[in-house]
Amino acid sequence: MFCKHFFSFFLLLGLVSCQNNSDKKEPVNSSLEKEIVSEKLPQSDPVYTKGLGLVAKSGCLTCHKIDDKLIGPSYKEIAVKYADAPNDVITALAQKIIKGGVGNWGNVPMTPHPSISQDDAETMVRYILILNQ
Repeated sequence: MFCKHFFSFFLLLGLVSCQNNSDKKEPVNSSLEKEIVSEKLPQSDPVYTKGLGLVAKSGCLTCHKIDDKLIGPSYKEIAVKYADAPNDVITALAQKIIKGGVGNWGNVPMTPHPSISQDDAETMVRYILILNQ
């Protein structure tokens, strides 16, 4: 009787350990890479490359995705809304990244990122706007 329960326990343990852990989150960079690989975007563009790196390390992907709305709008929604934005709009959007804000996309506030420089924030905005191509 003991052997029967012992064998059943290990069989159950083996099944549980081989289960697909689909609810485990992928690392941000891996998730971002999968989205990027599926796109036909100007990956050789230096603004694209630098902006992608800044977005990946800044925590933006906690609230935003490229194609789908998460907590905040998708990057493609932002790119469409601000297509052909002049430099003063890019500067203002960069300030929104740095200072945070609420109201442009509903009532959910955007977290401020005061450690991001104005230049880096503008590069991030330009990267996002490239996604409209």
